[in-house]
Amino acid sequence: MKSKFIGGVLLIVGTSIGGGMLALPMAAAAGGFFHSMLLFLGAWLVTVLAAFYILEANLWLPEGTNLVSMAKVTLGKAGQLVTWFAYLLLLYSLLSAYIAGGTDLLHNLLLLAHINSPRWLAAALFVIILGAVLYYGVRAVDWANRGLMSTKLIAYFLLVVLITPHINVSTLQGGQVLLLSGAVMVVITSFGYATIVPTLRSYFKSNVNALRLTIAIGSLVPLICYLLWDMVVQGSIASNGAHGLIHMAGSSHAVSDLTTALSTRLNSQTISGLTHFFTSICIATSFLGVSLCLSDFLTDGLKIGRSVSGRFFIVGLTLLPPLAIILFYPDAFIMGLSYAGIFCVVLLMLLPALMVWSGRYVKKMANGYEVMGGKFFIIFEIVIAITLLVFATVHFR
Repeated sequence: MKSKFIGGVLLIVGTSIGGGMLALPMAAAAGGFFHSMLLFLGAWLVTVLAAFYILEANLWLPEGTNLVSMAKVTLGKAGQLVTWFAYLLLLYSLLSAYIAGGTDLLHNLLLLAHINSPRWLAAALFVIILGAVLYYGVRAVDWANRGLMSTKLIAYFLLVVLITPHINVSTLQGGQVLLLSGAVMVVITSFGYATIVPTLRSYFKSNVNALRLTIAIGSLVPLICYLLWDMVVQGSIASNGAHGLIHMAGSSHAVSDLTTALSTRLNSQTISGLTHFFTSICIATSFLGVSLCLSDFLTDGLKIGRSVSGRFFIVGLTLLPPLAIILFYPDAFIMGLSYAGIFCVVLLMLLPALMVWSGRYVKKMANGYEVMGGKFFIIFEIVIAITLLVFATVHFR
């Protein structure tokens, strides 16, 4: 169980700490570090509450039940259709963003090795290599994720330690809170790990205490890592200017621009190598976690068997649509994460709260584990989710 607990925490951390983390300093640069801290804390609070709501509702149903079936039972056909729509758009948006970031990184790494390949080939290679891991299911993804996460966390902490002496404290004190509006959906997306809760439930054989602890610890680790990463990046790279973080946020090569800026600013081959290594693994772990969630969702929703042909079909349905998007729209990294935030609010905040309300107080199907806070916390989650959706509608108009 100890090994499974570590694996479960790392699946949450791996799903969270990835492309979203790389985008955070760029998206939040205009608002400044201290203002963005409050945004991170607020996002963590509402998303971890929603993750526990997903766990509660999932425990009412048999193992292997995913969000689409949960919505059908608790909210009816309308809830099932909204869940299908939001889930597919969320995970395809995330996968598109991660493939865009992975393509950018792989293309840049090939150039460093004096291999000038077309971007479509880098995109195809990225998808084929990681798609092979996905084909073998949760156990293969778990073990691949453990190895990648272990090296990623080592690289992360080394980078934080090495970059910290280069922080300019005055840079951290700038920014305006109102300019954080463009970062809200990216931050929400960065805490979008709750899609993996039904998969974890099956992985832990419905052990509620292990699941609660896994979600609690797994959600805290990304919060701490995001705060430290945002501090060292915003403190060492200027927000404004042609090579500043704000300019990078709108670049079609945002990930490679960030790694280049850190390498140039700190003038260290060690940091340069670590930065490229770290960003590459960030993209890979998030890609694996999200693609696993989407493949499980499609398997449950379409009732596809786990035969060889069935697994090939699910892997293709999971990865080919976002690959096609990136081949036509290669600069979808930050924008993909921003739009994913909208669907993240619907799927991982609003719907879980509505499912628990319906299951507890309308259908009277609740039994066993219950999230604390009663009706007040559920209403709080619903109000925050609706507020964020209204904000997003105005912001992206």
